[in-house]
Amino acid sequence: MKLKNYILTGIVILTCLNAFAQYSKQKKADNLFNKFSFVNAAEVYHDLLNKNYNAHYATRQLADSYAFMRNADSAVVYYKKAIDQNNNIPSEYLYNYAQALRAVGDYKESRKWLKAYKKTGGKVNNDITKDGDFLSSIFNAKQQYFLTDVKLNSKYSDFGAYKNNGKIYFVSSRRIKAGFKNTYGWDGEPFLDIYSTNNITDSITPHKAKLKGCINSMYHEGPVTITKDGKTMYFSRSAFNKNTLDQTEDGTTNLKIYKASLVDGKWSNIEDLSFNNISYSNGHPALSNDESKLYFTSDMPGGNGGSDIYYVDINEDGSFSKPTNLGTTVNTNKNESFPFVNSEGILFFASDGHPGLGMLDVFGTTIDKQNNILSVINLGVPVNSNKDDFSFFMDEDGLSGFFASNREGGLGGDDIYAYDRVPQLVLEGTIIDANTNEPLNNALVTLKDVNGNKIADLVTDENGYYEINIDRDTEYVLNTKKENFVNIDQNVTTKNVKRSVSRITNNISLDPVSEEELPIEELYPIYFDFNKYDIRRDGTVELDRIVNLMLNVYPSMVIQIESHTDSRGSAKYNNKLSQERAKATYEYLVKKGVSPDRITEYKGWGKQKLVNKCDGTNNCTEEEHQLNRRTQFIVVKMK
Repeated sequence: MKLKNYILTGIVILTCLNAFAQYSKQKKADNLFNKFSFVNAAEVYHDLLNKNYNAHYATRQLADSYAFMRNADSAVVYYKKAIDQNNNIPSEYLYNYAQALRAVGDYKESRKWLKAYKKTGGKVNNDITKDGDFLSSIFNAKQQYFLTDVKLNSKYSDFGAYKNNGKIYFVSSRRIKAGFKNTYGWDGEPFLDIYSTNNITDSITPHKAKLKGCINSMYHEGPVTITKDGKTMYFSRSAFNKNTLDQTEDGTTNLKIYKASLVDGKWSNIEDLSFNNISYSNGHPALSNDESKLYFTSDMPGGNGGSDIYYVDINEDGSFSKPTNLGTTVNTNKNESFPFVNSEGILFFASDGHPGLGMLDVFGTTIDKQNNILSVINLGVPVNSNKDDFSFFMDEDGLSGFFASNREGGLGGDDIYAYDRVPQLVLEGTIIDANTNEPLNNALVTLKDVNGNKIADLVTDENGYYEINIDRDTEYVLNTKKENFVNIDQNVTTKNVKRSVSRITNNISLDPVSEEELPIEELYPIYFDFNKYDIRRDGTVELDRIVNLMLNVYPSMVIQIESHTDSRGSAKYNNKLSQERAKATYEYLVKKGVSPDRITEYKGWGKQKLVNKCDGTNNCTEEEHQLNRRTQFIVVKMK
């Protein structure tokens, strides 16, 4: 016996370790997905699918990953699998599937699923469903970002927030004191300087926050990018030499990119980079994650439009290669600017040339395994607005960061906004037999609001697993039912759930109704005529017998009513007909004296649960069809 217990204990430990390993993989995949690293995320989701871990979720994420990689053919395959796997799939996936079908040219099927999406109450933004722009359509079908308060903004322009080693650097045209600072002739505001703070949610004292050292001059500086060790800074500055502006023949002063070193806590050793030229502007520097490349904005000759995004390689000796234009996938015939590269090597930038909401919008890119840029994605509302939105920054966690905008409601010309990218909240769990610990498949899980209104229901899979999307800061009631088990109601709350949490696990144990408690008499089904829901004479005989059992023999018995149709007719019609049959049965029992609280539910299943092979593909007699037109009674509780 001891040996047997040791073996069982070992099996349990191995099972738990394996489950933990797969859960860790899922977290890794989700993190990669949040950082736009869709190629790497897809590989991990594939591995989870191969191990059959949370397959429904992995399939959906894999479909989205392929869509964002512009692999519409694979996206169609996995969106279809996701929808086929789960009748209760979130409606956004119907929309995603429709857009992916549109991208592969299957317009007829796309219209079908777009219609199905609209039936769920979904709304379609016609401005975003242009040919070739289905990625932005899919991305914007989901709420991605939530804005939080930033108190360091001034009545002037503030932008370019960038986090490095616990400090937040930003650019501002604020005055330190009245009459002290030069103004810029173009907009009449003071010239831009670089500031730093430890907390973006606190207001700052300008003269204390202004960057120490010789970076800030009497002209424009910023924005910045800094190496991971915090010792080297690249920044934009108005081109000048020995306190004199470098100007072109027509009197224009352009931007240059400079390099500075941190020495004794101050920035010094300012270097003019070799690829600068007073004839055009280079600005908005951004280091790649491995610090081997420096991205920047330039209006140098030979570009695609007003300003383009380029990069230079940073050689081991500190020198720079010639600038390389990122090409027409990123650059348009208008203006691209403010590049940023996140920890997974994904480029973000601002553009007024790609389809957007108005003026400058923020875009992300998708890449293949060779790091080639495949496409761009508009980040949508609330990051983007109908005004200028730019200088996007994403923190290491992929869930938070900053951007700037001159949208209405701000404090100054440009304002810094902090965002949190809150992942979808999912309630999941496994339902087991409390006596045997075996998983219970086909258990019915119903999610209700606190007023008892049904939100959604689903059945567990072969592993007893269920999963459903839920809202944050909301109270729910979760009802779980299984034939011959005691059903239970649970209160579920998502209030005070941290934004970093994406999944809530709620495992459920159901107690079986003991054989001694089950009624000796069987509750037989009643049958209906074709296309009818009124109770037949033979049905009243059986219903009267059930009434007697419930009132006189088993006064604590609680039942559930399930009604069905045969296979003839549409699914929509049969669902309605079966619900009418269930309602008629319920009303008969209640009218005869059965208390409504002893009938947990009356539900019509349409033609989903046939008892024979009469599914429309076989020739069946009327007697065989009759067996499917029935109402069944399930004992769910013996109080």
